[in-house]
Amino acid sequence: MFKLRSALVLCLALPATAFAQNGPPQVIPATQHDVSPPLRDLPPGPRHFGVLEAEPVRHIPSSRSLPFGPDPVLQVAPRPGAPASLAPATQVNFAGIGQGFSGPQGTFVVNSAPPDTNAAVGPNHVVEVVNTDFAVFSKSGTPLFGPVAINTLWSGFAGRCQTENDGDPVVSYDRISDRWIISQFQVTVTPFLQCVAVSTTPDPTGSYFRYAFSYTDGFPDYPKMGVWPDAYYITYNLFNNAGTAFLGSKVCAFDRAKMLTGAAATQQCFTTSSSFGGILPGDFDGRVLPPAGAPNPLVALGATSTTLALWKFHSDFATPANTTFTGPTTLTVPAYAEACAPSGTCIPQGGGTGKLDSLSDRLMYRAAYRNFGDHESIVVNHAVTAGTAVGLRWYELRGVTTTPSLFQSGTFAPDAVYRWMGSAAMDQAGNIGIGYSASSASINAQIRVTGRLAGDPAGTITMGETQIVPGAGAQGSTLTRWGDYSSLSVDPVDDCTFYYPNGYIPGNGTFSWRTQIAWFKLSPCGGDDFALSASPSTVSLAQGGSGASTITVTPSGAFAGSVALSLSGLPAGATGSFSPASTASTSTLTLNAGTAAAGTYSLTVTGTSGALTHTTGVTLTVAGPPPPADFALSASPASVSATQGSSGTTTMTVTPQNGFTGSVALSVTGVPAGATGSFNPASTTGTSVLTLAAGTAAPGSYPLTVTGTSGTLTHTANVTFVVNAQGTASFSLSASPASLTVQHGKSGSSTIAITRTGGFAGAVSFSTSALPSGVTASFNPASATGASSTLTINAQGNATRTTVTLTITGTSAGAPSAQTTVTLTIR
Repeated sequence: MFKLRSALVLCLALPATAFAQNGPPQVIPATQHDVSPPLRDLPPGPRHFGVLEAEPVRHIPSSRSLPFGPDPVLQVAPRPGAPASLAPATQVNFAGIGQGFSGPQGTFVVNSAPPDTNAAVGPNHVVEVVNTDFAVFSKSGTPLFGPVAINTLWSGFAGRCQTENDGDPVVSYDRISDRWIISQFQVTVTPFLQCVAVSTTPDPTGSYFRYAFSYTDGFPDYPKMGVWPDAYYITYNLFNNAGTAFLGSKVCAFDRAKMLTGAAATQQCFTTSSSFGGILPGDFDGRVLPPAGAPNPLVALGATSTTLALWKFHSDFATPANTTFTGPTTLTVPAYAEACAPSGTCIPQGGGTGKLDSLSDRLMYRAAYRNFGDHESIVVNHAVTAGTAVGLRWYELRGVTTTPSLFQSGTFAPDAVYRWMGSAAMDQAGNIGIGYSASSASINAQIRVTGRLAGDPAGTITMGETQIVPGAGAQGSTLTRWGDYSSLSVDPVDDCTFYYPNGYIPGNGTFSWRTQIAWFKLSPCGGDDFALSASPSTVSLAQGGSGASTITVTPSGAFAGSVALSLSGLPAGATGSFSPASTASTSTLTLNAGTAAAGTYSLTVTGTSGALTHTTGVTLTVAGPPPPADFALSASPASVSATQGSSGTTTMTVTPQNGFTGSVALSVTGVPAGATGSFNPASTTGTSVLTLAAGTAAPGSYPLTVTGTSGTLTHTANVTFVVNAQGTASFSLSASPASLTVQHGKSGSSTIAITRTGGFAGAVSFSTSALPSGVTASFNPASATGASSTLTINAQGNATRTTVTLTITGTSAGAPSAQTTVTLTIR
């Protein structure tokens, strides 16, 4: 449900001329608000087909005079001698919304210009808006939602926000509350509206709190938004209703706290004189909030070609009388000439006769704000004349919420290519990234990025340029509008990675633009670093033996590089290797003692990533010569029962030790007269089955000795042979398999076979012994009258890792008890 507020209740509404910047704010409640169903469930909004917003740009009147002489801060090349490798490297580069772009909700057909491309990045998503449409991507570029008309967000809202789709959209990510803000204006009919949607969760495809804010004092052109702790600040170039006369800038604050909960919200507005336009609100980046109670800084080109103007807007929605809008403070900057003055249209394009608009009468979106703790900064840029071409004039302002000043500035124009439509931002290190359009008479308009590092000489762009996508066509000569604005955003996860969307033309045409989104990082970024550790830090080996230690790279700050590993301190005869040799997480260091002399050695593992180097230590202890090769001999089961005239078996196992690889010859002694014992095979490197035939041997229990011989090595194992009298009711047991391996949290089974002799037919009950901790055993059936029972072993998650021999005992009232064994390994 939504609420409609009649304009009649706006008791504070006054004529536009009454709202001077030093007076009380104009307080305007939202005319309508509600909460939407999830965006992914909303029906797509209606698209308006045909040529949209292709009229000439509404320029801001300017009295700024052209300066004399060359640009005093013109930089005609990157840092002297800078290699091409210093150009920002794009890590992901993917297609955004544009002609023919297909996503989960269909295919976008361009029917508007300029695209007004901008995007915002969050922890898991990138949201891009262009005139008429928007889409949601994963951060790697997979389309997750859209493209759909922007007014889809207001489906079911009723009114002009739902039915119109007028554009000038802005998307922002509120990193303070992990929310998304998408807005566009409605200027088809009066009263004009700003349609604003704030996501209810971090999911941009979920539900939104929706608002409509009304304006009756003029045409609110070119809205630009900034996120601040106390409000969402928005600015407009205010024209008369016909859009033909500039009235000044309108600056408003939306009640952010209310809009984050979906409550009824108001906006507080001021209007400047007509001397200023293109004002940008400070837009919060980073992890450190502005100082408590700090006003939002707003910045614009000054009244002269040597100044910027800065205002401070502090909103108080509980007590509007306490709201203040002060300024402008005039900041002196190096002289400049607006690009393409006085028309603003002079950008050439290869293969085309039409010129493109530079939009040089205003600062370019965003006014990216960041609090570094010891200082606050805003970076902005605009297009200026640079020799015979157009370049990017950029500024870093400091003290922006207290005593503002110009910290540094420069004009980037390294050659005769025209550069304009820029967007600048800073990462957590103070590195500045800039994205922009570039064109000339010999190249089609293309998307590029560049940047500077925080420690570089003031006022210089120290990095080369990176082309995001080349233009392959020219915009038709009937249309000068190119982009109006773009936006460079900083990833809130690492606070270092820049995301930049902008438009280009893939082939000659008037309404055939596409957009591209790329992300890049300037390194090092702030506290980027890493630490090395080794586990275990001590490796003990015998001569010829090998062992391993895990080397772990632990990043700090926003470090995401790869670390190259090396090893020093190895004794002669020993070796060491890493797998992998470079890592961003872990690597296995394998050490082989080889022929190294016995002793303790201190090894040093060194990790290097760019200019960063760290070490960790590993102690290698080499023991004396390894023990000689040998073997052990065992029998399973260790007791065999057979009735006169029958036989039983046990498995003999040879276990190699210290590299033993020989074959072991087997023999048995102690077999009673009338009985026999044989091996299959007689020699083995693994197992052999000993068959004991009772024959005519006298009933009794006989201790047997099985001897294994390999060269000079001899070992024995004991087996008890029980001979039962023929005709005496009895039974014997055997297990299949006689060896079980069971992993934690899992089970295994063995069949316990009952061999009945002498007419024995009684029930046999089972039990087992020597179970390790955390291991249980059960029999099915527990008391068997048939030929077998199933032994099930269950290993709990905390079971002891070990190998044991379980003794299975069968008892019956009608015969002597019998036993067999199962070798159990827990892993």
